Amino acid sequence: MRKLFGTDGVRGVANAYPMTADMALKLGQTIGHVIKTDHQGGRVVVGKDTRLSGYMLEYAIVSGICSMGVDVLLVGPLPTPGIAFITSSMRADAGVVISASHNPYQDNGIKIFSGIGLKLPDEVEERIERIIFAEDFEKFTCSPTEVGQAFRLDDAAGRYISYLKSTFPRDLRLDGLKIALDCAHGATYKIAPAVLTELGAEVIPFGVRPNGRNINRQCGSTYPATLQSMVRRHNADLGIALDGDGDRVILVDHKGNLVDGDHTMAICAQYLLSTNALKKKTLVGTVMSNMGLEVAMKRLGGRLLRTQVGDRYVIERMLQGGYNLGGEQSGHIIFLDHSTTGDGTLSALQVLAIMQRTGKTLQELAQVMETYPQTLINVKVREKKDLKEIPPVFHAIRTAEKKLGQRGRLLIRYSGTEPKLRVMCEGEDCREVETIAQEIAAIIHDHLGQAA
Repeated sequence: MRKLFGTDGVRGVANAYPMTADMALKLGQTIGHVIKTDHQGGRVVVGKDTRLSGYMLEYAIVSGICSMGVDVLLVGPLPTPGIAFITSSMRADAGVVISASHNPYQDNGIKIFSGIGLKLPDEVEERIERIIFAEDFEKFTCSPTEVGQAFRLDDAAGRYISYLKSTFPRDLRLDGLKIALDCAHGATYKIAPAVLTELGAEVIPFGVRPNGRNINRQCGSTYPATLQSMVRRHNADLGIALDGDGDRVILVDHKGNLVDGDHTMAICAQYLLSTNALKKKTLVGTVMSNMGLEVAMKRLGGRLLRTQVGDRYVIERMLQGGYNLGGEQSGHIIFLDHSTTGDGTLSALQVLAIMQRTGKTLQELAQVMETYPQTLINVKVREKKDLKEIPPVFHAIRTAEKKLGQRGRLLIRYSGTEPKLRVMCEGEDCREVETIAQEIAAIIHDHLGQAA
């Protein structure tokens, strides 16, 4: 059983275990120790999003890394994919992101990238945990003459902006497009507006005034109502909503309709199939991807492969199979020809390129996929217990699965980052799907739910 790492690094409420300065220091020491052991020294890129607690955790983790004789490159507020890019391009040994992604500002997290910009595999995270909980750090710290240094990389944002623009076809521009852009008061607040403006678009920005406490608050990819209103009010051609750390995107067409990650993947897969650029005619999604995406891929002459939830598992499957497009319904889209991780701004650029190439609106492109009715209910739980050990819950799940048969899907899973059990049901009949999800959620709440 893991003690620290979830599906996306270490995460929790800032200044409470495990997201304390003390734990950040230990993580920094462990990262430094692993790098010193494996590479005989080196350097680590450290960046963050805009939340208040980032300062506290940044200084602690940098102190830990330097205490092991490893140098640090500080990039300040920068999107998660930007830190992965800088880590790889600077030939660093690892990258550290201090962010809780789409969570409220009170939360924070620590994610670690390898030297080539990939999230660490489970076995490396388990190694880090073993060292933290089993070793005496004092015997690993280096001598005063070997202590590492911290340097600030002042042009990190400029390097990342240039890289993003390089993923957009050089023969295309965004002139004439009016784009509503919601940066969630997060790490993309300078990056995304600059990229789109430099490519010729008229940008209507929102969520670009972070104060440490407003990240993701009623804005961004998890609260698209703000963007939908902006698109309608300004008669924009489309809207782009990013999350706090900039690794996911949700789009809105000119009518104000949502275009989620599944639709974005379908749009890109269709175009790549038409140009023979989708490797092995395969798209990699997760168990959360809508049935409609699977149906669309079959109709287009391709296929959908599913992994467990988490963009890291999507990327692992893509690397194993030699695939170049994958992602999640939530808006993590991975274009492995361009990036080693999900990148909201990059994903938006790929869709914009398709719009410019085809001359079609986002609404027209999104018709490639029809969404099956889907209901998702999050139940707050007091513990993450094996559901097979709770007979009433296990029986309700099995009964619902038999009732759905081949007409739908039922997925019950614990969140990897929050004390929640997610109940997802989808199928052909909207009313049946809602009823099944609500009934199972109610039973789960009776046996595992937190007290009101």
